[in-house]
Parts: sequence; structure tokens; C-alpha cells
Amino acid sequence: MISVELAARLRAAGLAWTPAAGDRFVIAGRGMDDEVFVVSELTIDVHEAPTGRLFRFNGTTEWALDSVEQEAVVWLPHEGRLREALGARFRRLEPVGDGFAVVIEDAGGEERHVDVDAERAYARALLAVLTG
Repeated sequence: MISVELAARLRAAGLAWTPAAGDRFVIAGRGMDDEVFVVSELTIDVHEAPTGRLFRFNGTTEWALDSVEQEAVVWLPHEGRLREALGARFRRLEPVGDGFAVVIEDAGGEERHVDVDAERAYARALLAVLTG
């Protein structure tokens, strides 16, 4: 899983998110950065409100949450969503030592982004695309 810091950098760089079942997120800056939540119709659903998207917590009395606005959460995109966001620029995923490299197309040929796991390597490649 990518770090909250890397996910926040992706968001700041313009990665758009339409929440879907199975998406992971944290509620950052409220002492809950270590609690990873998953969008699920049973426990956490997404509701379109006049003020924007709300994440509604159903039956989660242990957190004493009813709902939280999308702007207050940080999406932790999984490997498939990151690869999808790279689109046609994605070339391949390669094992590299104890990690992985995501190879993307750039103006001069190919560019490699390496990290300890595939998801993080995808996130670094996407960050380079969004900020490039």
C-alpha cells in the first residue's frame, strides 16, 4: 500500500478520484492517519449530497462517525487504479532487486520509477506524469 504522504502528493498533483467499492482511504489530520477504511456498500458508502460527496459510516459506532466529506479523506489508490491512471504511457512492470520498476513512455523514450513494491512504483510513475 502506498503511504499517506505519497497519496496526498498524488492528490495535490491533480489525481481525480471517483470513489468505487474497494477503494481504500484515510481520514488525515484527525489523529486517524493509521486507520485505513475501505469503501463498501455494507459499512462505508458514498452519498452525493448538495455540498459534495459524503462518506457515510454505517454501523461503525466504535469510531463515532456518521459521515465525512470527500475533501477530508485521502485516497490510497491500489495498483490497478494507478496503472489505469497511467493510461497509454504505461509500458511495463519489471522486478528490480528487492523491488519493482514501472516503465513509462516519456518524450525521450522510456523512464523508470523504482520502489520496494509495485504499488509504490506505480504511484511514483504517476506522480512524475502528473507533475511533469
